[in-house]
Order: sequence, then C-alpha cells, then structure tokens
Amino acid sequence: MRKYQFWFATGSQDLYGDECLAHVAEHSKIMVEHLNKSGLLPYEVVWKPTLITNELIRKTFNEANADEACAGVITWMHTFSPAKSWILGLQEYRKPLLHLHTQFNEEIPYDTIDMDFMNENQSAHGDREYGHIVSRMGIERKVIVGHWADAKVIGRIASWMRTAVGIMESSHIRVVRVADNMRNVAVTEGDKVEAQIKFGWEIDAYPVNEIADYVKDVSKGEIDALVEEYYDSYEILLEGRDPEEFKKHVAVQAGIEIGFERFLKEKDYHAIVTHFGDLGALQQLPGLAIQRLMEKGYGFGAEGDWKTAAMVRLMKLMTEGMKDAKGTSFMEDYTYNLVPGKEGILQAHMLEVCPTIAEGKIGIKVNPLSMGDREDPARLVFTSKTGPAVATSLIDLGNRFRLIVNTVDCKKVEKPMPKLPVATAFWTPQPNLATGAESWILAGGAHHTAFSYDLTAEQMGDWGAAMGIEVVYIDKDTTIRSLKNELLWNSVAFR
Repeated sequence: MRKYQFWFATGSQDLYGDECLAHVAEHSKIMVEHLNKSGLLPYEVVWKPTLITNELIRKTFNEANADEACAGVITWMHTFSPAKSWILGLQEYRKPLLHLHTQFNEEIPYDTIDMDFMNENQSAHGDREYGHIVSRMGIERKVIVGHWADAKVIGRIASWMRTAVGIMESSHIRVVRVADNMRNVAVTEGDKVEAQIKFGWEIDAYPVNEIADYVKDVSKGEIDALVEEYYDSYEILLEGRDPEEFKKHVAVQAGIEIGFERFLKEKDYHAIVTHFGDLGALQQLPGLAIQRLMEKGYGFGAEGDWKTAAMVRLMKLMTEGMKDAKGTSFMEDYTYNLVPGKEGILQAHMLEVCPTIAEGKIGIKVNPLSMGDREDPARLVFTSKTGPAVATSLIDLGNRFRLIVNTVDCKKVEKPMPKLPVATAFWTPQPNLATGAESWILAGGAHHTAFSYDLTAEQMGDWGAAMGIEVVYIDKDTTIRSLKNELLWNSVAFR
C-alpha cells in the first residue's frame, strides 16, 4: 500500500481579526502534533493552513484529490465558518471525509471567559453550520464528537482512518477468477460491471491451464526450498502415511503457491478464486498454497466467489500494520451445535482458511478430498482464536448490493475433533444463534463470509455507506421484527 496521510483542515473566517486567526492556527498545530505523538493513530496527520475563503477551501480539497498519499481530510471549525464558502470545495472533493466536532479547550474557563473567548472558541456554533451544508449536499462523511486529546476520541479517529484506507484501496483491488463459478450456485454470482462501478474492483477470468502453466514452470529447487520452510514452520501430521509420499503431496502445494503468486504478481492481481470443478492440469485442489497466499495478504473466495475474495482482500488492507492483530480470513458456515446453552456454528472450509486466525500450533495434513477428482491435497490445520469478531457477506440482490455485517463471539469447541482434517472456528452470532441465523437468512446472507477479529461492525458499515450501498447490521440489538421493517424500508430507500 501507499504510505497514506490524512490532512487536518481547520475552518474559520477573518471577521475576528488577525490575532484570532493566529490563535486558530496555533491551536490546530498543537492538536495535530498531539494526535501524531499519541501513538494511537495508524497514519500521520498533516496540518494545513486555516481555511477562510471559498478559493482556499476549493484549492485545498482539489489538492487533496490530486495527492495520492492523502487518504482523507479531517475537518474542524474552530470559529464560525460560513458554510456557503465550503460548497464548491465539497462538491469537487472525492475522498473520505471526517468531521471532527471538538474544541480546543476541554473546560469552560469560568473565571476569565469573555466575548473574545466566545468568538474565538465557538466550535459548537461553527460545526453545526458546517454540518448543515454537508448534510444538505448529501455528502457521506464520518462525524466524531469529543475532546481531541481524549484517547477514546483518538481511537475513533484511528478506526475511521482504517475505513478510509479501505475506501481508497477498494478502487485498486483486482480479482482473478481461475475458471468460473460453481455450476448452479446463486450466491457466488453477481454483476461484475456494477461491482467495478460501485467499488472499483476489476474482476477478470483466466483459463485454469494458463495459471497451471506457471505452476508447471516452477523449478524443483524452488519447491524443495519452500517445502523445507513448511517443515520448519509447521507440525507434520503424518497419521500413518509414508513420510516420503506425504512430502510429495506437500511439494505439489509448494509448486502451486510459488506459481500462483508469480502469476498474481506478474498480472498485478490481489485476490483469487478457484473452483474444485475445474482444476485443469493442477494435480491438487489448491489448499495449503491458498492458505499461505491469504496469510501474505491476498484475498480468496472458493467456488468462484469473487465478491468474498475482494472483501477478504479489502479487510486485510484495512488491518494492515495493526498491532496485535488476530487475523482475517475467508470462512464458510458448515454445521450447527444446537445443544441449549452451547449453541454455535462450526466454521471451516474444505481446505482454505487463513492461518492468521490460528491459535496455537499449526499442522500440515494430507487427506483425501471427495471433490475435485485429484490427488489428496495438503492443507494447514488449526483451531481459531477466541473473542469478538465480525462476519460479513456482500450479496447482489439483482438491483443493488447489500452488505450484511454480523457481530459474532468466537469460542472454544467443547471437545477435540480428531477426524476433521481442516482448520476450524466456532462462533455464536449475536444476539443469539436462533435470532442471528434467522436474521442472516432473511437478509439473504451467503454461506461464505469475509471474517475478521480486527475490524468492527462500525468500520465495515462506514465503508458500505461510503460505497453508497445498503448495510444491514445483525448484533446484540437485533430483533426479527425490527430487521424485517429495516429490510422493507431499505427496499424503497435503495431502489
């Protein structure tokens, strides 16, 4: 990714004199310096001169548009700033926008406050004027309220920055479809042209054997070196298989990983989908290879699911560089536990779950796979971390896209599953399994999800709002009655 920055633009006017404007500039510089030194922001904030005229506002916003390093503008009105001055600049601005509703002083200076202070420190007044024009113009933006030095406020700014980067990077995502969708499956299909219009994604198809040629061209030396890395990094779980025969199966995945990554880099793709029904010259269904590519930051979707592949890539970009990140992955709903008090959904896939979400040891297994009609594929096996997370599903309803965002609670399974040779997670959707699953089905959610421990429902919803699409939240406050009403209203609002 680019080394992004965010501009800090303070609004004022010349009605109150040069001394006031000097204070406005000084205060905004202090605020920017504090934000950057807080250690809480993932990206740098860049101070910009105070905006007091139509011309300067318009010039600054257009410079932000043109600067590839600028991922968004943070605006704040220190004094009153007549909102008509902002119209042209806002009309032409094309990047994420944050309205920070704050003021320089945290407390009213009861003993000394006078009208000079009131005129200079009237964010409560100026931000409402500015907020009005942004709302009247129908411009999507984030509003954060609170004192700029409060760690919670800075944390919210940090969270928005990651969403803003997701908005910026969305237009750079390129997905390669190896073969096509699984035949007769509805939810993995969708309008690729509309996806490029809405999200900026490029989705291209290639014959499977074109990418298989890249795998075929990988040298034995390269494969042997990667297999050695595998054997140094993971537990080798032979389970009675001949060690040399086992290693040959692992070597096939090493060749797929190298060949696929070489193809993706050469063609500049950032996400990939495969389909077990069309493997061409590939010896195995890509398993361990795809898991490793996801770990490196590539998006993935199974059975041709390009929407989920792009979302996984997007969510990995949004969590880039996050301290103590717990992981982001492609996932699929498989089977329920319906025992009262222990309800949940076992999540997995045939092979392809990202090891960034693993807790504890990661092993390699080689096991038969009934689908794909190829030799037994090698795969990484592990269980996932626990804690809160979000599961998202982007669906195409025919006339619009809908993003479903479910807050989930990941848990330990009650017992080991020694005969299940895949990576797994186990979660209970909020507010509970029955309501969460019913809501998901009513909303049309897919069986594939883009899943992350490191992002929030608010961040994903803000991304969806910036894209101009419908967002449906399923969380602790969801009821079936309210959800049905929301879906009905949305069918009119997003027509």
